[in-house]
Amino acid sequence: MDNIFFPHKELELTELEKGKNYRRVLAHSENVMAVEVMFENGAEGAPHTHPHEQISYCLSGEFEYTVDGVTKLLSVGDSVYIPGDVIHGCKLISEKGVLLDIFTPERKDFL
Repeated sequence: MDNIFFPHKELELTELEKGKNYRRVLAHSENVMAVEVMFENGAEGAPHTHPHEQISYCLSGEFEYTVDGVTKLLSVGDSVYIPGDVIHGCKLISEKGVLLDIFTPERKDFL
């Protein structure tokens, strides 16, 4: 089977916002995708929608996470489910933070 192991050191880091926000696509198939999203001081994920279902899991830091107009604090170990086509976004409120985003199906626009 091809593409079942994804060594972290071999995965591309994509800068999303100069010096503030980075993304690394981790393991993925047509049906599911894991993405590491790193935030630096003052970074945010602007409100947006996409047809994919998403789960965000907070690996580090603290975020104000808004889904469909409802804002909650997301801290280490917390997660949130976002249905497809629902507006959502987040704002880092700590110095640094990392989210693990899981999408189904995979985000072809990230590849």
